[in-house]
Amino acid sequence: MSKHTKRVGAGADRASLYTEITGRIIAELEAGHIPWVQPWGTAAIKAPLAMPRNAATRRGYSGINVLILWGAVIEGGFSGQSWLTFRQALGLGGHVRKGERGTTVVYADRFTPDDERRRAAETGEEPGAIAFLKRFTVFNTDQCDGLPEGVTASVVPPPPGQIEPRAEALIAATGADFRIGGARAYYNTTGDFVQVPPPAAYFEPINWHRTAFHELSHYADLRTMPRSGRKGLSRKDWCLTASA
Repeated sequence: MSKHTKRVGAGADRASLYTEITGRIIAELEAGHIPWVQPWGTAAIKAPLAMPRNAATRRGYSGINVLILWGAVIEGGFSGQSWLTFRQALGLGGHVRKGERGTTVVYADRFTPDDERRRAAETGEEPGAIAFLKRFTVFNTDQCDGLPEGVTASVVPPPPGQIEPRAEALIAATGADFRIGGARAYYNTTGDFVQVPPPAAYFEPINWHRTAFHELSHYADLRTMPRSGRKGLSRKDWCLTASA
């Protein structure tokens, strides 16, 4: 492959990526909302206002990536602005959950080939630099499991009054590792914690409380009878034993 072909290919890739990003932003604008601004009056989960950063390197993203990732946080309802590549998540001891869709970000820079450096040295001219563009797929830390606690996105506690005091007291009394944030409600058996989206994400407050106690029932389930004690029991027998 000639140098000309390589440059044409690189230029075509840049044009394709620019077109893709521009098209995404225009589509959002035509739909009636600015993609990097949290819409008012929605039940979307509100991430803390911050600059997106890489959770492994702690470096902040810049340029068009900021707008791309702000828009992805709003669209995905993520609780924070921390991102990782697939390999970075594995390197930190965690993993991206199966089925999660990543977000494309770009890295642009310039480099000077050795041949150009030699030519410039011979002619006394300034060496020319070649622009390049790389694309990466990143995932919000809300899309990962098993990450160290210090790496996961910080969760902003809900404003006072959104959780019934008696419900809050009961949740605390269970002793469960109960976390509020993200866009999913689940009991993590590996990490032994319960996580539910913040109350603001629900149209009716009662539904947040129902969800919270439903997930806590899974937490209590394993403590009422560990999995090792269920062998040989039918589902009906297990339910009768657990309620006794």
